[in-house]
Amino acid sequence: MLTRDSRDPATLPRLLLCLLAIALLWPGIRFSELDLSVLVASGSQSEMGRFVATFWPPAYGEEFLELLWQATLQTLAIATAGMTLALLLAVPASLLASRALSLSAASRAGRPSFLGRLLRWPVRGLLIFLRSVPEIVWALLFVRAVGLGPTAGVLAIAITYSGMLGKVYAEIFESVDQRPAHALLQAGSGRLSAFFYGVLPNVAAELLSYTVYRWECAIRASVVMGFVGAGGLGQQMDLSLRMFAGGEVASLLLTFLVLVLLADQLSRLLRWRLG
Repeated sequence: MLTRDSRDPATLPRLLLCLLAIALLWPGIRFSELDLSVLVASGSQSEMGRFVATFWPPAYGEEFLELLWQATLQTLAIATAGMTLALLLAVPASLLASRALSLSAASRAGRPSFLGRLLRWPVRGLLIFLRSVPEIVWALLFVRAVGLGPTAGVLAIAITYSGMLGKVYAEIFESVDQRPAHALLQAGSGRLSAFFYGVLPNVAAELLSYTVYRWECAIRASVVMGFVGAGGLGQQMDLSLRMFAGGEVASLLLTFLVLVLLADQLSRLLRWRLG
């Protein structure tokens, strides 16, 4: 039996936090109108059973496999091109938004300068705006502007992911030990040199891991945007669903699963090489 002295002193705070979390989650569940009983209703189960039954066997016709191959390549191209454009904006924006290379931070006083804040806050505001609008919304806008096709998906991923990458990159730069970079700055080194020799070696593995993860997310996003006409596997899946071709949907889902697995293995390989 536990005595008063042997009890965990954090038990009461943890209990209070759990009760507070439940109290905050309950209104959210009510507003979302979550009703799990519909999943066990007989009508819903029979309808889901009939829908899933159409998935077998997966489609493997020669004509469909050719379409599947083209859609897969297009999805990879959309995600890769979008990420490349996002990096072109995210990397310089993250350097401007981060205090890692701030001369005032490297000084002994350590007080942020007014000019530094004047430059950083607009850049951070831009990154907030870019990532606050979902990529599906950007895709809808670009479909109206440039028409149906993968261009809309590339631009949508580039805009949204530049905001995400820029924010996380800036936080990674600031979370690493700043002393090597600050020592280089105090010795008269340029900011880019201080970044490449004082910051980048310590964060390369984390940056690479997060970038590959975002590339994987971009693949998923390109599939979702295909439903609004942005090309790739999503557009083909939308067509298959409209035609109630469950076998084709199953083949598309399996292809998507393989893409995610390959992206995960690529991330593991790159982290191992840099480890």
